Amino acid sequence: MESDDFYREIFVKTNIAERLERQLKSRNWDHQVINLGGVTDNYQPAEEQYRIMPELLKLLIRFENPAIISTKSDLILRDYDLIDQLSRVAYVNIAATVTTMDEDIRSVLEPGGVSSSRRFDVLSEFRKTNASTGVHMMPVIPYITSVRENLEAVFSETKQRDIHYLITSNLNLKGPTRAVFFNFVREEFPQYEQPLTRLFSYGKEYKEYKSELFQMISEVRTKYNVKADFGSIIKEKNAQFEAEQLSFF
Repeated sequence: MESDDFYREIFVKTNIAERLERQLKSRNWDHQVINLGGVTDNYQPAEEQYRIMPELLKLLIRFENPAIISTKSDLILRDYDLIDQLSRVAYVNIAATVTTMDEDIRSVLEPGGVSSSRRFDVLSEFRKTNASTGVHMMPVIPYITSVRENLEAVFSETKQRDIHYLITSNLNLKGPTRAVFFNFVREEFPQYEQPLTRLFSYGKEYKEYKSELFQMISEVRTKYNVKADFGSIIKEKNAQFEAEQLSFF
């Protein structure tokens, strides 16, 4: 959007509720799951002022349309009652991004964000609804959040909180993101600048890193018995939801 100041500048789609209603009313719309927060967080501080999400949730309830909501914020608790209501008429998944349980690192990676433990508190609250819940450990950052101690901490907390699943993804540096990332590393984690530069030349070292990380995540996942198959959980919850709906007839 011709802006590099993504910490302080945000573009707001003030007509999104109107556009969503038009879409949901369309005869061609087949109640597909709508992903809210997959690209940018719907509960950024600007949402406190604009209050767009309650209008979207009311539309989803009205049309009984399933949704996935991903966030790093506890502002989502403001809309708890609406999400609870939606979870009773359609499939809903609430996901929180958690990359580390180390608050010193977390505060540097996500300045202004709520703590990782607070995000788990949010997920625990939504476990009381009919929604499924998940942890998105995205991205896993080499040398900073990819260490086994951190993986163990996030998976352990996920298990203790009885969250339905945890999925991970690697850090990919493409286009302008690369320069932004390395400027950040140079300022906050200078000790990793050279190793990360070598790693993200995407040669043999990167392939070996990915293989070792995959193996380590697999071992930790097995240790804590935390699911990764998001698709199967959607099917499971949908089947449960449909069975509950049929029981009323």
